[in-house]
Order: sequence, then structure tokens, then C-alpha cells
Amino acid sequence: MLTRTMIQYLKFVVFVFAFTSCAQSSESDTAEVTADEIPQTPLLEQVKANNYAAKNLEILIDKSDYTLQVYHKDSLLITYPCVFGFDAVSDKMKEGDGATPEGDFGIRSMYPHRSWEYFIWIDYPNAESWNRFRKRKADGTIESSATIGGEVGIHGVPEGADDMIANKTNWTLGCISLTNEHITDLYKSISSSTKIKIVP
Repeated sequence: MLTRTMIQYLKFVVFVFAFTSCAQSSESDTAEVTADEIPQTPLLEQVKANNYAAKNLEILIDKSDYTLQVYHKDSLLITYPCVFGFDAVSDKMKEGDGATPEGDFGIRSMYPHRSWEYFIWIDYPNAESWNRFRKRKADGTIESSATIGGEVGIHGVPEGADDMIANKTNWTLGCISLTNEHITDLYKSISSSTKIKIVP
């Protein structure tokens, strides 16, 4: 015969097991959600609806999270999944290394592109990029004959290749790549006054 103490103990065990199972299920479900699956209002709609000035928009690109986020002052407006150069981990050191540069950048130019929808050309190399490049040459990190490279930007993908973003295929030579839908939304929402930060 079960005593009152034994019954209370069994109830406690069942409660703990049910709570733990629920917590684990919730954590697993959350981990599987990606930036591309979260319902979001397109950036252009938000900019127009709130009359945001492009100069107050800031882009944060996080290489470890594979995300490009757009902020208005301190408010996050949208998160796009993105991919990088074929060396997706390192800071860009020289031309041809396949790495995406890190640091604070402006926009040099913006224009439609025949191969990947639009091109947002960042101002790499800027003064900070040159300082790092010269220091690396001086300390022997890179060879003295190395060149710094350039023409790094944010752009789309070849037509029909959006799955490269979903699959995190780092296919560029150092640029940041979005789906064509997302690069179009971004391109039409910002201007050359928008600032960009790229972090490891």
C-alpha cells in the first residue's frame, strides 16, 4: 500500500519530469528558427511608414551569426541572413585571401548589377584598413609583395541561387551576399550616408 509520503513523492517526480521535457522541447524548437524564418516587415515599408532618414540607419554585419541587421538609432528594424567570402572567419589581410574585411565602413557607391541584382560598394580599404595592412606587412604577417585589394560590397546572388544563403555557402571573394529579394529591399531603403559595421 502506498503511503501519503510515497504518493507525494511520486507526484513530485512526475511534475519534474513533465517540466523538464517541456523546457527541452521549447529550447530545441527555438534553436531551429533562423533569421530567414522569422516574419518581418520589409525594411522599405518600415522606412516609408516611419519617414526614417537614411543617414540614421546603420548596418551591423555579424560574421559569426551570418546576419546583416539594420538599425534605426538603437532600434532593430530587420535581420537578413547572409554569407561571406570563402574564408568566412578571418579579417581581410590582402587581395585574394577570400576574407571579408572587419571594421567600420561607409558606402562608396550603389548601383544595379547585371550578375547579382544590386551592388552596395563599401569604402574598403579605408584609413583603418590601410593602417592594419601596413602593420601586418611590417611584422611579417603578410608578405611584402601583398596588395590590399578592394571592390568589396554587399550584393545578391546569381539568379536562382538563393539557396546558397539558406545553406550558408560562403561563395564570394570577400563580399557580403544576400538573397536577391533582400538585397533589393536593403538597396531601396538606404543611401550612401548609411554606415556599416562588420564584426567577427
